[in-house]
Amino acid sequence: MAARTKTSKDRPSYRCTECGWQTAKWLGRCPECQAWGTVEEYGAPAVRTTAPGRVTSSALPIGQVDGRQATARSTGVPELDRVLGGGLVPGAVVLLAGEPGVGKSTLLLDVAAKAASSEHRTLYVTGEESASQVRLRADRINAIDDHLYLAAETDLAAVLGHLDAVKPSLLILDSVQTVASPEIDGAPGGMAQVREVAGALIRASKERGMATLLVGHVTKDGAIAGPRLLEHLVDVVLHFEGDRHARLRLVRGVKNRYGATDEVGCFELHDEGITGLADPSGLFLTRRDEPVPGTCLTVTLEGRRPLVAEVQALTVDSQIPSPRRTTSGLETSRVSMMLAVLEQRGRISALGKRDIYSATVGGVRLSEPAADLAVALALASAASDTPLPKNLVAIGEVGLAGEVRRVTGVQRRLAEAHRLGFTHALVPGDPGKVPAGMKVLEVADMGEALRVLPRSRRREAPREQEDRR
Repeated sequence: MAARTKTSKDRPSYRCTECGWQTAKWLGRCPECQAWGTVEEYGAPAVRTTAPGRVTSSALPIGQVDGRQATARSTGVPELDRVLGGGLVPGAVVLLAGEPGVGKSTLLLDVAAKAASSEHRTLYVTGEESASQVRLRADRINAIDDHLYLAAETDLAAVLGHLDAVKPSLLILDSVQTVASPEIDGAPGGMAQVREVAGALIRASKERGMATLLVGHVTKDGAIAGPRLLEHLVDVVLHFEGDRHARLRLVRGVKNRYGATDEVGCFELHDEGITGLADPSGLFLTRRDEPVPGTCLTVTLEGRRPLVAEVQALTVDSQIPSPRRTTSGLETSRVSMMLAVLEQRGRISALGKRDIYSATVGGVRLSEPAADLAVALALASAASDTPLPKNLVAIGEVGLAGEVRRVTGVQRRLAEAHRLGFTHALVPGDPGKVPAGMKVLEVADMGEALRVLPRSRRREAPREQEDRR
């Protein structure tokens, strides 16, 4: 059968209003009469419009809308409730993404067991593992409950069938990229399949008033795999972060329609499962009786939560023409900037021809500029082999001119340091209200900040360097 061709009524035409010349394309100048701006469209098909239909529910004044239906229910994990804004809202869809092996399945299985009760059933659907594998993990982390139901499915229709049979209040799907619909062409995890599966589960969640937790894969760049539309459709987007070789795990809110997006939940992953950390600063500190050269403490803000972290630095004589610069937990570019500032503004010339190693304790990553002052003091302390005073924290951003700039949340940072027993602090000017009993030294540039190092040892370092030459 020949293909149907478009008639003149199906496609628009253009005509010159001066001479009547016709064409199938718009032109700015009529080639017949040479007039400009006279070619206009005519004979275009009529625009289709949607006729008004019957409404599902009448519009009400916003003051008469019942807000109790959106009351959050606790998941049983306080650190996750903190990030969610109080808990899971009925009908909410949450997308949790993270790298492989970071602990997503362990966390959600623990949440499934703690959220399950006689009034609120939980359905855990796994598409990546068998039911027996999930059961072994549940035994290890003690996540067994009579009201927690487990199913291993990769078919969307079967998942919807389990919803009709179990009628859960909470659905956990691990993961959305492993489930496919037979009505959509393409392999599981493709853009069309992910869009269809997510759309079907979102509709089911809204209709049933059922909270849903979806596990999402990430690409090698750390972005959520699949179409960007998935992040727009869900109500909450969480990122599960952490070094797989460290115990610390962070759940960071990226999008939240029911709460703030600047909250961070801290967890510790161990052999018995995963537990929340209400006070995680202890993971990032090394308690010593005497101070050690090359160490400095700072207070970083993860969301709105202040965390005390330790920066360590080590400098040794280089055996190669190009000295090594190695970092762990710190941005290499920020460390290089601090080295340049110390050499040019701080007059510390011993750093240029030495191997330099810098790291953080406990696997925490310090990316905010407020840690610049602590990094610079740790490097200066390592270069002069002089320890900083005990119970000292350093907070501030360092500019290329050597100035120490103000950062946000100085009062919260100082309050956290004072709570943990630190008595001295180096901060930029005008820190605001200072905790009682804490000595705060305001510094304007690196020259003033370096004065906390013992003067005699600082003078010996350049002399020793000259003797070696």
